[in-house]
Amino acid sequence: MKQSKKTLVLGASTKPGRYALMAAERLQEKGFPIELLGKKEGNVNGVAIKTELSEIGEDIDTVTVYLSEQNQKEYEGFLLKLKPKRVIFNPGAENIELEGKLEAEGVEVLEACTLVMLGTGQY
Repeated sequence: MKQSKKTLVLGASTKPGRYALMAAERLQEKGFPIELLGKKEGNVNGVAIKTELSEIGEDIDTVTVYLSEQNQKEYEGFLLKLKPKRVIFNPGAENIELEGKLEAEGVEVLEACTLVMLGTGQY
């Protein structure tokens, strides 16, 4: 079951128990192509975690955010320039200011849990 919605996991991690890791693995299981962006290099089931914004492709459909509002600041310009179809702010990652800026650019913004969305077929 190959899906076309490429998803960028922002805040990717290889640490067990991290929701970003669980989401990356679940997206792969469901057949969604992923890109991973985090602070530390590593890989999730053969997909490298990139640490530089310049390494991220432009064909991103969805960004799922696993960073606190404070830690999102350095990525704000990148997200606005990327113009994905949607951005999912997972619990703890809500950011009213950035959400408003994205919506003003025509990006669909959701405050939701990627894992729940995948589990219920709403992704």
